[in-house]
Amino acid sequence: MLPSMTTFDLLLPEDTLRHPDSAKWKFYPDDVLPLWVADMDFAVAPAILAALQERLTRGLGYAPFEVEATPLAPLLREKLATQGLADLPTGGLRTLPGVVPGLYAAVAGLSSPGDEILTMTPIYPPFLGSIRDQGRTLRAVPLLQQEDGWQIDWDALEAAVSPATRVLMLCHPHNPTGRVWTTEELKRLGEFVLRHRLWVISDELHADLSFGGPHVAFASVHPELLQRTVTLTGPCKTYNTAGLGIGAMISHNVALLDRITALTRGVQGHPSALSITMWIAALEGGAEWLAAVLAQLRSNRDHLSARLRQELPWVRFSPPEATYLALLDFRQHPRSADIQQFLLTEAKVGLNDGPPFGEGYQGFVRLNFATSPELLDEAINRIVRAVTQSE
Repeated sequence: MLPSMTTFDLLLPEDTLRHPDSAKWKFYPDDVLPLWVADMDFAVAPAILAALQERLTRGLGYAPFEVEATPLAPLLREKLATQGLADLPTGGLRTLPGVVPGLYAAVAGLSSPGDEILTMTPIYPPFLGSIRDQGRTLRAVPLLQQEDGWQIDWDALEAAVSPATRVLMLCHPHNPTGRVWTTEELKRLGEFVLRHRLWVISDELHADLSFGGPHVAFASVHPELLQRTVTLTGPCKTYNTAGLGIGAMISHNVALLDRITALTRGVQGHPSALSITMWIAALEGGAEWLAAVLAQLRSNRDHLSARLRQELPWVRFSPPEATYLALLDFRQHPRSADIQQFLLTEAKVGLNDGPPFGEGYQGFVRLNFATSPELLDEAINRIVRAVTQSE
């Protein structure tokens, strides 16, 4: 059993987690351990809870409609500067109700129906939805699954681009593989973008959940990319606050943001007063909590990796360099054609199925390891028992 990595109350017991307002814990029957949707089974940072409680002593009318009129803007600008996105112009920072609405809005604003959009699969399903739902043409480039981890297939990327290609959609860090693209990879990708004159939508929602050091924003690796990139981010994955929807759309090219805003005006909505309060509190007082979370996640990841190597060595798995999501390849199992349903029925563990992440990923499942050591071990025990009994 791996230990808890913090001295304050980060880990929550199952009876606290299994409350009626939790989509994660109420989606499946009570005998199922849910390690699927990207919520963490951790207590919210004390600084955030205190700020929300204080905010409830005041009115809950509209917060300022422009982010620049709130204390959030300078805090965000300071943080983004550490990632390479310094000197944002006035109008270069816009709030969103969440990153998924930002994906849809950016696709609408940077392309037209019928245009081709590149992305690399497997990929977070709303990437694919934002392309298909809006009448764009998906150009999916599968990543290479290699012994040293998931890699970009540069030849396939070049082969996929055409005169009709307008946009590259990038996930950095990558969901669901957990790859953190290196500066060298980002520069090579930037050269590709500039050579083909593409716009870029870069989802950097998991930037603060890297195990390998500070995040490098894609747009920062070449001056021209600052003018061709819309970066999307938010606090909900880092600080476990998905129920308080908020995100940000960032670019040094204000005209791009104006174009996107004009096309989505009236349907985007705006973040709530409590969402803004939460993000401010996270940036001002969440560092100690986040350090404890990263330590626990690293420990959980390493423990999961060790148990899989020892007990299910045929399951292909590259330990993620960021996020709390593990993509597991069960294609060697006899029930690979319905492995998610098999594990749900026989192991009583709820995981994300592979096909929504792209064509060709049947036999894969995504496991969320942001839970207590006890629940993680119990889930692994159940999976090992189910798959070994069926062999």
